[in-house]
Amino acid sequence: MESRNPVIARMEKEAKANGGYAGIGTATATQTAPAGYDVPPAMPVEMTPAATPMTVNDVVVRTATMFVPLLITAYFAWTLQVGIGVVLIAMLVALGLGLWGAFSSKVRPAVYLAYATVEGVVVGGFSFWLQEYVNQSNLAAGDPNPPNIVLQAVIGTLAAFAAMLFLYGTRIIKVTGRFKKMMAVAFMAYFGIAIVSLIASLFGVGDGWGFYGVGGLGLLLCAAGVALAAFSLVLDFDAIEQGIKLGVPEKESWRAAFGLTVTLVWLYLEILRLLAILNRS
Repeated sequence: MESRNPVIARMEKEAKANGGYAGIGTATATQTAPAGYDVPPAMPVEMTPAATPMTVNDVVVRTATMFVPLLITAYFAWTLQVGIGVVLIAMLVALGLGLWGAFSSKVRPAVYLAYATVEGVVVGGFSFWLQEYVNQSNLAAGDPNPPNIVLQAVIGTLAAFAAMLFLYGTRIIKVTGRFKKMMAVAFMAYFGIAIVSLIASLFGVGDGWGFYGVGGLGLLLCAAGVALAAFSLVLDFDAIEQGIKLGVPEKESWRAAFGLTVTLVWLYLEILRLLAILNRS
């Protein structure tokens, strides 16, 4: 079954088109001689080795490379306390770059790095706003020591990453065709709810949080968002593993790192929102 993950789908398509990347060609040619001359032993024709295949280390290095500009711009967005207009523009630009990177037939490191740079503004802006929201809410309730939800969200993201990696590595969670179908349905359902919730928030539903701020239902939706983002990491791990098995070239590690970065940012923002709602007074 073809993968629904655009990253691994591209890898599979590239590999099939080229008959697989790993290994060195095995074709040979036999030398011939004119009549009356001895024929020398058959000599193999030297083949050009295939491109260096992707490894886990390549993905780790590329992912770390993408997080450098992301963290830098997130820091400046936090420090400068960027306004909502800047963040909304950054969101639209990041969305465009993300779609370009996800569905492009070519590996585009410049696009992935540009996405990470712009997405950092979104992460820094939302982190500052939600932390201020919790600070003001708790101070108004007489609590002078509000929790640091940004730090909690970072720790939660790292913990979820480690947990999903363990569950995938031990095959407690297996990426089957059924699992991919369930994730695809969950993606579409959650995306639809998020759009409707955004519209509802414009009318003040859930104190501006939309459906996410409506009592127990809102908490369930927040938890569902965190779970969906966490399970999406499993799809990324599978994409990386399948890419390595297919012997895709080293440059594909950029594509894998891009997919992993998108999921980690999504997971962080989902956890941050859940903590903001839980810690409001």
